[in-house]
Amino acid sequence: MAQKCVHSGCGKLYTDPEEECLYHSGPPIFHEGQKGWKCCKPRVLTFDEFLTIPPCTTGKHSTTDLPPQIEKKQGSDVPETVSQISPATTPIPEASRAPISAPQPTATPPPPPPESEDDDPSLEIPKGKICRRRACGHQYNGESRDGEKCVFHPGAPIFHEGSKGYTCCKRRVLEFDEFMKIEGCETKNRHLFIGSGKTKGQKAGGVEMLETVRHDFYQTPTTVIASFFLKKIDKEKASVDFATNELSLDLPTTDTPPKRYKKVVPLFGPIDTAASSFKIMGTKLEVTFVKADGSAWPVLRSDEQRTGEIFQIGRAGALK
Repeated sequence: MAQKCVHSGCGKLYTDPEEECLYHSGPPIFHEGQKGWKCCKPRVLTFDEFLTIPPCTTGKHSTTDLPPQIEKKQGSDVPETVSQISPATTPIPEASRAPISAPQPTATPPPPPPESEDDDPSLEIPKGKICRRRACGHQYNGESRDGEKCVFHPGAPIFHEGSKGYTCCKRRVLEFDEFMKIEGCETKNRHLFIGSGKTKGQKAGGVEMLETVRHDFYQTPTTVIASFFLKKIDKEKASVDFATNELSLDLPTTDTPPKRYKKVVPLFGPIDTAASSFKIMGTKLEVTFVKADGSAWPVLRSDEQRTGEIFQIGRAGALK
């Protein structure tokens, strides 16, 4: 009877216990927007790229080894404390609330639509090709495509304060191996193995135009600090413009060939444009928005789906 290997990076169904297994022996690492495995060096920015990092260890399949736990690096510039109250929780008295500088759950921007919703019928699908839709995992082995069923997640992955899930559905888990098992929430009658066969990213004058970059944010009672993760931003050519309810970004990189992220970001609340500021780092753009009305932001972008959680931001009361 076929069994499924539990090794990270493998996950194959096998019948021969002596069959060679390619897998990652170390735990996954997510830090400052970068993703990779402790056992090998590649680091990438997107979750889809992370899933394509080739396994670095050779051994035998296993159904009993516990998957490695995710490792969280120390030294993150995001504060560790958070004040969260669910709708069912008794509110904290005003006098006992403490000032916070807290990370908020981040709704990752929706991913760009695939260049094609269907495979080009004129192109041959290589055997062993894995469906490109998130959480499907079906492998093409030359079988008939009649009666296919693709169950997948149309949304983007969310990793925040140990909680893991997708923007398209409500389920959240703590362990990485449990996240990999979250069943898709949408169904199509065809898998997507190769699409149109074209590479992702539009080209404009030799520049790869990026549709989206990952962002994260946390807030204080008066500010919202947001990070847009993009490596090698060209400080001389980058443009960051503040408006009352939006942020205009034009971020070319020094890559060869260069990349460029150009977008107008609609903000959840109004900001003080004169007091807001930004700084460009090696792996990201960090923006400090000064709130114009002092209200809490459940999300960064006004077009993002809210999480449904309630966040309290108040002043510390005097000890008696």
